[in-house]
Amino acid sequence: MGKVAVTQVRSTIRRPRRQKLTIKALGLGKLHRTVEHEATPQILGMINKVKHLVTVTEL
Repeated sequence: MGKVAVTQVRSTIRRPRRQKLTIKALGLGKLHRTVEHEATPQILGMINKVKHLVTVTEL
């Protein structure tokens, strides 16, 4: 499995609670914060749920 860098580019204000919790579980929470994760199916599924709030870069 490769790695992915996930950057939050949109706010979670006025978003459903599940999306806020998913952002927090990914280790994000502030705009323009970037974290690296292994590209496991679980992480990719979480990214897919909040894809409108983040950008993803493969490493």
